[in-house]
Order: sequence, then structure tokens, then C-alpha cells
Amino acid sequence: MGKVYERIDGRLRTFIEEQKIFFTATAPLAGDGTVNLSPKGLTGSFAVLDELTVAYLDFAGSNAETIAHLRENGRITLMWCAFTGPPNIVRVHGRGEPVFRDDPRFPGLLEHFPDIDVAEHGLRAIIVVTAELIRDTCGFAVPFMDYREDRTLHADRFRRENDDTLSAYFEKKEHVASSIDGLPGLPLPLPLPPRTA
Repeated sequence: MGKVYERIDGRLRTFIEEQKIFFTATAPLAGDGTVNLSPKGLTGSFAVLDELTVAYLDFAGSNAETIAHLRENGRITLMWCAFTGPPNIVRVHGRGEPVFRDDPRFPGLLEHFPDIDVAEHGLRAIIVVTAELIRDTCGFAVPFMDYREDRTLHADRFRRENDDTLSAYFEKKEHVASSIDGLPGLPLPLPLPPRTA
């Protein structure tokens, strides 16, 4: 039997933070628009900011559907599954916002991710999600699967990029500046981080 939670704390928070992968789902407002579902991993790229707010790092990729959908309507669902231990599925339904690298909030948010070298992965934005509904379900049909290690391919590919070459990479991709359905995606040229004194 599923349960609804008022906040992300205690065992629920521990469960979320221990998972090696989670999934994000977004969609445009148009009834015939493309629904997007993305896996997210990379150890250290997710953080619980407070009892109702979570965030994750949005890295370089071939599209920007999540960013585009959030810019249009803000709706997002995050889901974690227990692949080890007792069965469980947790969903956080809420409102999300992409915080781009030129946003004054960006440096402070980045401090929540001390265990990952963001320069290696072509960081585009930090996705901040405010929970509106937090619930779990049984997960009885989710299989057992063992975690071995994070893949290094993403870091191997993007650690050689700088701001200019990364922006040029994004400009060549069909669905980064705009979504599959033509919604505004990642601002290009790539926003630059605030300069430090």
C-alpha cells in the first residue's frame, strides 16, 4: 500500500540519496507533444536541498527536452526504484526550474555537489525541483540489479571541452536550443558562469 509524505526526510531521504539512478519525466502542454523520460546517474550529481526541494546537475547531451519542458510549464516527476534491498518506488511530483550558469543562484547551488568534478561533464544547468506531492509504492515487480560502477564515457568525452567549444557542440545539435516540439531549450551561446573577483 502506497503512502503520501509531507516532506523528504528520515528514511525517505536516506532511500533517495542511496539510489544510484533515478528517472525524470516531463511533457509539454500540447496534447500531442512529446513526453520525455530520462535516466540520471553519476554519483554526486543529486542533492536534497531541504525537506521539499531537491536538485540535480544537468550535463551535456544530445537534446534538452527536460529544460525545454520546464521552461514552458515547470511540471516534472522524479522517480527512484529500489534495485537492492526491500522493494520500494518513490516519486516526487513537483515544479522544476533550470538554473543556468549565469544565474546569481548558480554558485550557491553548485556548493551542494562537492563530490563531483563538474568541469569534466559539460555542466549546462542545475535543475531545482520543489515537491508538491511525495509518495511511494510497493515496487514488488522491480527486479534485483547490482551496481558495479559509474561509466567514465561521459567524462572522457566532455572533459576536453571549454566554454567556447562546448557551446559550439550544442549549436550543432538539432534538439538542444529547441525541443523536439520546437519549444525553447538551452540558451545559446551557452551562458557563462559569473566572474569571480
